Amino acid sequence: MPVQPIRLFGDPVLRTPATPVVDFDKELRRLVENLTDTMMAAPGAGLAAPQIGVGLRVFTWHVEDETGHLVNPVLDLSEDTQDGDEGCLSIPGLTFDCRRALSVVAKGFNMYGDPVMIEGSELLARAIQHETDHLDGILFVDRLDREARKAAMKAIREAEWFGEPAPTVKISPHATRGLGF
Repeated sequence: MPVQPIRLFGDPVLRTPATPVVDFDKELRRLVENLTDTMMAAPGAGLAAPQIGVGLRVFTWHVEDETGHLVNPVLDLSEDTQDGDEGCLSIPGLTFDCRRALSVVAKGFNMYGDPVMIEGSELLARAIQHETDHLDGILFVDRLDREARKAAMKAIREAEWFGEPAPTVKISPHATRGLGF
């Protein structure tokens, strides 16, 4: 499947909560394939549908040689936390120390509509939380403390890519069926 352009910080789609998936059809499977191919080409540890301009609650991840996806995720987070470097494909080249839950139990569906549960800790937990945030219109810089967020916003404004227009993607009318466009 073709690699899709990744939307960058400032694109309104990244701040818009995604719509739950209701159609587990061929178009959804194509979306998961596009997300996976784009994530692997980037390369990244995860990619959410809004990052390629699709407002649906779907994401993929690739952590420690394990690749997967989750549709309509609901998270149960541990009270224990972890601090660690975090970056984002929509904020390229920048990483900041971000606090996340140490472990997560994520429930949702696979691309066929079958219920799934994913349990993860450390990097997998971080990736799942990060991608689910994207589905809620939240970016990891929103989770930083005041001082770190201020530094992050300064670095973003100074980044070479900041202010670039969103990519134009031509989508056939048939491709939008069932994708919530």
